[in-house]
Amino acid sequence: MNDLLNFILSQDAFRKNRLPSLYSDFAIHRKTNPDGYAVNVAAWEQALTKAAKHGYISSSHGQISTPSKGAKHKRDHLVLRADKSLLRDLEIPEWGQPVALGAVLEEAMQNRTIVPLQVYKANPAILQKPQWRLIEPGVLNPWNMMSWGLKQLKGVVVGTNESSPGLQGQEWILVENLKEAAGGIVKQVIGQSPSNTDLIYSKESFVNEFGTILNHESELSETDFDILLLYMSRDSGAIAYDGKTIKFRPSNVAPREITQQDSTVASIKALMATMAKQVQGLENKISELNSTAKAALHNKNRISALSAVRSKKLAERNLQQRLDTLLQLEEVYSKIEQATSQIEYIQVMEASTGVLRGLNTQIGGAERVEDVVDELRDEMSKVDEIGNIMNEAGPQIDEAEIDEELEELENKERQAREEEEAEETRQKLAELDNLEQKAKEAARIAASEQNVDSELEERLSRMSVEENPSTVAQ
Repeated sequence: MNDLLNFILSQDAFRKNRLPSLYSDFAIHRKTNPDGYAVNVAAWEQALTKAAKHGYISSSHGQISTPSKGAKHKRDHLVLRADKSLLRDLEIPEWGQPVALGAVLEEAMQNRTIVPLQVYKANPAILQKPQWRLIEPGVLNPWNMMSWGLKQLKGVVVGTNESSPGLQGQEWILVENLKEAAGGIVKQVIGQSPSNTDLIYSKESFVNEFGTILNHESELSETDFDILLLYMSRDSGAIAYDGKTIKFRPSNVAPREITQQDSTVASIKALMATMAKQVQGLENKISELNSTAKAALHNKNRISALSAVRSKKLAERNLQQRLDTLLQLEEVYSKIEQATSQIEYIQVMEASTGVLRGLNTQIGGAERVEDVVDELRDEMSKVDEIGNIMNEAGPQIDEAEIDEELEELENKERQAREEEEAEETRQKLAELDNLEQKAKEAARIAASEQNVDSELEERLSRMSVEENPSTVAQ
């Protein structure tokens, strides 16, 4: 069982009890059981899209060569080749090949979740979902021709309009994966607040940078990158692209053309990356030669040791040359980046100057401002003058009457305060009298109780005296 089939069967929609339905010709139930038909179509469509995203779809250009050490497989993540080899990869012994896969692709094409590769290259409008309208019979475009051709092909291959069409080796673009890859790349680049030079890539550096944007275990194929660059430059407008140089557009007003300066910056960045790889390779080679020389000396093989040391010296000389060249390139790139930033600064300053010039024109200059301020002061002084005149025209108030009325109010306030204090004093005295009466009553009660106790003791004493003589007589 291959990796693609293992991945498909691991999906929740491909449980064991669902396989008989998914591998049957469920297209004949398009009208009799539309819900079941839609569920099966969605299951196959999502499974194939995810499989391609994770790098389980075989390349559309033959067998994949074994990658070198440290490199990753190149797989088609954005393109699906639907042919007999795909059916063989999906075949399982118990249920055979998926019979209705052609119907799945046709339904996905109608929903624009997949589109024919060759048609997309010629007609960008094919990504737009179809509207519920009549197609003008006089309009002949690739999409109408493709739809008509598929309908005719379905009748020829199978002989009925209800069964699934066959697979004819068509290459399809997986629109969901395409948009996800493009969105991830734009987010990764623009999200880092890059400078203008950071937005520029050569095609080689672009491929190296974003090859694993969908899956870290496998890289996008050359076909994937061709479709991706076409979509990002022609359809989404995220980049400007001339076939060699790529420049990201942070806004819709950014230019769509690649200038000579952009190409030069891309070349410098590519050369710097190449030099960095060469430096790393020479460093590794020097380390290996040094180990070889030590091992030869340990084995007392002087000739091998001398050869290793001689090769090491040559490698060190080459390394120094590469380092010097890389340093010069980095200095040039730094100056270009600095000059680019200065251009942006000057452009902003020029725009700001224009804004200030326009505002100053609207104000009318310093003389007009002085005239406006003088007029404002005149009007304010007129307001003060009018107020003074109105105050003089108002009724005159006798200040002595005001003082007498204020004094009367103060006297009333003082009398009220004194009466309040007297009332508080009377209440306190009444409370003291009440407490004194309570104390006298308590003392009287205590004295009365004491007298009762004394009388009781006296009676008890007399009773004891009277009882003693009788006791003696006995």
